[in-house]
Amino acid sequence: MNIDKLEFTAWMERVMQRFDILTELIRDERQQKTTIDGDELLDNPDVLHMLKISSRSLQRYRSSGKLPYYTISGKVYYKLSDIHQLIRENFKTPVAISKTTTAK
Repeated sequence: MNIDKLEFTAWMERVMQRFDILTELIRDERQQKTTIDGDELLDNPDVLHMLKISSRSLQRYRSSGKLPYYTISGKVYYKLSDIHQLIRENFKTPVAISKTTTAK
């Protein structure tokens, strides 16, 4: 089978147009953020990455009531404001270490 250059170029242009359409659809999907009461909702992977904790630690926060969560269609979500509140409640200011010099 022999394909001339014009046919190949036209075929590649159609393929690239379809890639552009798919790229636009993916971009639109990512920009649609799930919100409730004007607050962004995060799923488990988002929270794990944001807090840099294990999934078990996240489960403990949910079970102990430290972190409120919402279940929508069997998927767990967290309000961004609740995550920020958890951080504020558990944030400890570092203790300043003073250097003491002894004179001899």
